[in-house]
Amino acid sequence: MKKPIMMIYLEQREGILQEVSLELLCEARRLASHLSTPIEVVGILPGFGIQHLAQRAIAAGADRVILLDHPQLTHYSTLPYAEAMTAVLRHEHPDSVLIGATVIGRDLAPRLAARLDTGLTADATKIDTNPNDPASTELWITRPAFGGNLYGTIVCPNHRPQMATIRPGVMLNDQCDPDRTGIIEHFPLTLSDHNPVRRINVVKKESTGTDITKARILISGGRGVLDHFDLLRSLAKTVGGEVSASRGVIDRHAAPKNLQVGQTGKTVKPSLYLACGISGAVQHTAGMDKSETIIAINTDPQAPIFGLAKLGIVGDATKILPLVIEKLKARHA
Repeated sequence: MKKPIMMIYLEQREGILQEVSLELLCEARRLASHLSTPIEVVGILPGFGIQHLAQRAIAAGADRVILLDHPQLTHYSTLPYAEAMTAVLRHEHPDSVLIGATVIGRDLAPRLAARLDTGLTADATKIDTNPNDPASTELWITRPAFGGNLYGTIVCPNHRPQMATIRPGVMLNDQCDPDRTGIIEHFPLTLSDHNPVRRINVVKKESTGTDITKARILISGGRGVLDHFDLLRSLAKTVGGEVSASRGVIDRHAAPKNLQVGQTGKTVKPSLYLACGISGAVQHTAGMDKSETIIAINTDPQAPIFGLAKLGIVGDATKILPLVIEKLKARHA
């Protein structure tokens, strides 16, 4: 009997496999380990001349990688990609399909769902197996609702494949095994020549500012330190970290949007996350709760952020941070 298949769309851009695809492969392996029913983790890799990426996908958790190698897939374009992916999905009949909630993933996933006449859970932050039946391949997919004030778990018992787009950064990429072996298959493709979209040129957005998703140390500020981000920047410089902020700060234009952590911002997983004047609303903690070590400073002893913190300090961050900076500078001297 054929094993149920959990399929992962392996997104690559200019021959670089995107991090979210590796995260989803690791998550698929974790889900598979919780099931008493054996499942096959299969990656779909569209592109042209990208065979060298297949082994990395296998190392990250794929049992099998299906290569869609075609000149029309050199660069992402909605119609050729949707046509190619649909051909594979109809051939393989997977039980579930997971796609990164990137700009490309959010464009591609709904088109696949419509062609396959199935549902789609968009922008999910958590995936679990059915806790009541370890043999079931039914996925319980959680996503935020009502602006992040509520979380809903969506189940698809009657239609297959189960489909979801998953936010980058919310899953761990920690199971890479370079010695892992798997199967690499070339899927024969015949694509339509009709594509009303023509690629003329690519204008790359210039990267400006800090990428907080890659920071090892983040000094993050909320409304409690709204007018004191100079202290956060000074501490970040002292410890070799970066500054980030909650939505309350961004909405008041006290920090640029690219520094926002949370449900409507970026998901971060630094080694150290220092939350200053941040209450810890679910909209914010959804973007930083996987940080290795969380330290919180807040004047409210009942602030929800203390429930996540490894070390909590009840006090005014604007008075505490200058002391910390002074001590660290003295130690470095």
